[in-house]
Amino acid sequence: MTERLEDAYDVVVVGGGAAGLNGAMMLARSRRSVVVLDAGSPRNAPAGHVHGLLARDGTPPAELLEHGRAEVRRYGGQVVAATVTEAARDAGGFTVGLAGGGTVRARRLLVTTGLTDELPDVPGLRERWGRDVLHCPYCHGWEVRDQAVGVLASGPMSVHQALLFRQLSDDVVVFAHTAPPVAGEQAEQLAARGVRVVDGEVAGLEIAGDRLAGVRLADGTVVARDALVVAPRMTARAGFLAGLGLRPVEHPSGAGEHVPADAAGRTDVPGVWVAGNVTDLSAQVGAAAAAGATAGAQINADLVAEEARDAVAASRAPFSAASEARAAEAVMSDSRHGF
Repeated sequence: MTERLEDAYDVVVVGGGAAGLNGAMMLARSRRSVVVLDAGSPRNAPAGHVHGLLARDGTPPAELLEHGRAEVRRYGGQVVAATVTEAARDAGGFTVGLAGGGTVRARRLLVTTGLTDELPDVPGLRERWGRDVLHCPYCHGWEVRDQAVGVLASGPMSVHQALLFRQLSDDVVVFAHTAPPVAGEQAEQLAARGVRVVDGEVAGLEIAGDRLAGVRLADGTVVARDALVVAPRMTARAGFLAGLGLRPVEHPSGAGEHVPADAAGRTDVPGVWVAGNVTDLSAQVGAAAAAGATAGAQINADLVAEEARDAVAASRAPFSAASEARAAEAVMSDSRHGF
């Protein structure tokens, strides 16, 4: 279905995942003109199913988004396939530039573009990503319970990941790879939980049929594994906001970059809100959708307050004009009488 873009909206939502669609639905239900501009590259596209989402657990990601788009449209919102390349402030709010030319104006922006997972440079990881190369125990852990799980030491969260997956399987090993040696309290924790550390750089994956069979080290050793856990570096998809002076910064966890915001999704740039993984690196689908709903409600409240101020100013304008006319008449009267 192709939808025609209007020239201007109350709110432009950039990003058509769970956060963006839920935010748009809240706004559309508040009778706001809203459009979702979706580039069509959801982060969870490689995953077979969404998990941890009440009443929708096990739903394929594409199916979930299809339902979400239908719900937004049911209330008069639009969902349009488009890639946003830039955003600038104008007198009425914002002008959003689109790939291939064209612009659309908005009084407010809700940015829900998510993030990009930057994987370690190990052959085979990207091809298996979301299948048996995983990162989230809450998204995929149940599916690999009691299996042989490896954890690639690739970032500050690797030991934490190993301990989380140890809750799901008795057979967990950490591959040291090129990371600094695990030491101190972390090494003690792994040892106490029976998690073995395998030294040596990881050179690639061993595949049997259409499944992971093991992890191959640089010296040729193969350690049999059914799943490999990797902590990617997560970076916000927010380059188009640079023209507004809004840029991603390092997340406190050290796991990547995000766009900071308050609890309601309000950024440091007036009129711009964010929700989902673009600001919260650890948000699952349910949390992202909830954040989108919160941001949508806050944006509507912000617009309501602005409209109330404008209405009061407009209602006062005739009285102000009448007062100025009376004052001018009095001055002229005084001058006629020689005062």
